[in-house]
Amino acid sequence: MNFNSQAMQRLKIQGLSKTYPNGIRALDGVSLDIPNGMFGLLGPNGAGKSTFMRILATLTPPDSGLITFDGQDITRETTGLRSKLGYLPQDFGVYPGISAEHLLDHLAVLKGLTHQPERREQVTALLQKTNLYQHRRQAVSTFSGGMRQRFGIAQALLGNPQLVIVDEPTAGLDPTERHRFHDLLSEIGEQIVVILSTHIVDDVHDLCPQMAVLAAGRVILEGKPEILTHSLKGQLWRKTVTPSELAGLQTAMQVISTRRVAGRIQVHVLAGARPGAGFHAFDPGLEDVYFATLAGTGRKEVLPC
Repeated sequence: MNFNSQAMQRLKIQGLSKTYPNGIRALDGVSLDIPNGMFGLLGPNGAGKSTFMRILATLTPPDSGLITFDGQDITRETTGLRSKLGYLPQDFGVYPGISAEHLLDHLAVLKGLTHQPERREQVTALLQKTNLYQHRRQAVSTFSGGMRQRFGIAQALLGNPQLVIVDEPTAGLDPTERHRFHDLLSEIGEQIVVILSTHIVDDVHDLCPQMAVLAAGRVILEGKPEILTHSLKGQLWRKTVTPSELAGLQTAMQVISTRRVAGRIQVHVLAGARPGAGFHAFDPGLEDVYFATLAGTGRKEVLPC
């Protein structure tokens, strides 16, 4: 399996909108220009990320907007894209009792790989790439969460796709599996377009040279993580307070996030100068960029202990 021979591609989205019959507006005029490589799409639950991914995967039609990949209009020519597409949804089912090798071979046939020697070679290569070859005779239904996600990537890579879409791929994975999954995504994202949709900031920080933040169906921030992070330098302050002090600070200052630490609360504030006594400046991270962006839309985030 060699993705380095793929031609450079580009995905362009213009004015993408989607409203469901119940009146929920999942996407509202989304426009993005996504080059080759890893692209991170950050957003809270309910931001519209899964709808966006399903539209890109040609599973859900948009109400309006234009999507082109390598100059091809995929909103009208869905069949042409599917031969170039790999998709790992947030949740996917498997046939019980069928081994990884047999299931991947079956999925390869469904994807149009009908030449048996070529198909067998690709199935074997993908099982090796995802570190599942030694488990090839084990039923996928018995796999751990991490193993199942790696199998999901294997099926997404069938047919040497030029566009790979992964939706919340590391949610629920332990640290070891998460790092293994990161290594795999980094490898495949060198010469093709890979879109990573997630609410986990560290995934984007570790993997993606380009990113966007989606909230309430709109793109509210876009750029390179290091540039976006640098833009907040000198504007972030923190202080540890009691729960009773928090409400007053939230009224008087632009609190972008809070974290509970040993019964007290660490407050992060966005301000052009020191906002008060006891506040200390600190260097921003991508998480602070994300929270500051959401705070600008009226959302507040509480970090876990």
